[in-house]
Amino acid sequence: MLRKIKKLLHWSDRSIPAINLNTELYQQLKPFRLPLILTVLMILIGALGYMIIDDFSLDDAIYQAGITFTTVGFGEIAPISKAGRIFTLALIILGFGVFSFSVGLLVEVLNKGDFVRILKERQMLYNIARLKNHYVICYHNEYTIELTKQFKNAHIPFVVVAPDKNLVSIAKEYKYPYFVQEEPHSEVALLKSGLSSAKGLITLSENLADNIAQIVTVRLYEKEIGLKNPYLIMSQAANQNDIEKLKKLGANSVVSASKLMAQRISAMSVRPDMENMLENILYRRDIPIDMEEITVPGHSWLRFKKIKEAHIREIVNVSIVGLEDTNGKFIPMPRGDTLISGDTKLFVVGTGEGIRNTKNIINSRYKPQELKYV
Repeated sequence: MLRKIKKLLHWSDRSIPAINLNTELYQQLKPFRLPLILTVLMILIGALGYMIIDDFSLDDAIYQAGITFTTVGFGEIAPISKAGRIFTLALIILGFGVFSFSVGLLVEVLNKGDFVRILKERQMLYNIARLKNHYVICYHNEYTIELTKQFKNAHIPFVVVAPDKNLVSIAKEYKYPYFVQEEPHSEVALLKSGLSSAKGLITLSENLADNIAQIVTVRLYEKEIGLKNPYLIMSQAANQNDIEKLKKLGANSVVSASKLMAQRISAMSVRPDMENMLENILYRRDIPIDMEEITVPGHSWLRFKKIKEAHIREIVNVSIVGLEDTNGKFIPMPRGDTLISGDTKLFVVGTGEGIRNTKNIINSRYKPQELKYV
């Protein structure tokens, strides 16, 4: 019954990471077994001693043994014989020895730093497990730094995975909210980064071999888990030859930094006044205008209709500036009599709210009521 109520209210149980660190944590706690055993044994010996020597009741014997062993100094709860005092003195000395041994062991474990590190990493994995439709960014370098800045400004969740030994300090410096210190192409890294619930992966190594290994590993992983929607994989390469290699291996998009820089400088040279206009439209979040690509589903009422029949401009004040048909042919600024088929991609420009309303109109199975008044 409780499960049905949770489903109805869209509640979910706490997300659990695919890999946990409980085994490593228990390994760090193993040295404390001996002090714990010695403590219980001292209490047991003390209680039996007081019961035998001074005929204490069980409750009084355990209490007297406890306050004597811990040397809290509460005194005697009942008269103790001379033999009982000698026994008490011996219990205090042994208790001090066990206490000193336990404190020394605790300091040694904490000085190693592994215990605290595992606790922090364990909490990090639980935080990552709550992410949905995030991006896994592999390797740390200048590209990663700039990309994460853009992602944070756009409120896009991401996890940085890198083998750097000082990744903790790097993440603190560049404010990575989620990070995993592992080799990105290892199975452990895929599990810790929550790739099974991610939207895609971005591999930014300057070494081509690393990017190849990452792409192949992720494509094999998605087949292994039977993922319905393949991951969106993006990468970077130095030249056109490397770009083609990565795309053949399964990358959806590969970017060349040198090529982008050349294109940007060329555009600035031709139209210096238009340098920042497109960048502001696409990447800034403090302006109302936005651009987006919308795919017309097969069940849409707009299928096999003309663009002018949708009256998108009149209803939601959004303009269709481009259309890509099922054959991949792109039509800039399509006319109103252009026919829309299933899986056609529409490129629209407008406000964020207008684009959301456009999606609702296009995804509807039935003709919207608003069109009756247009």
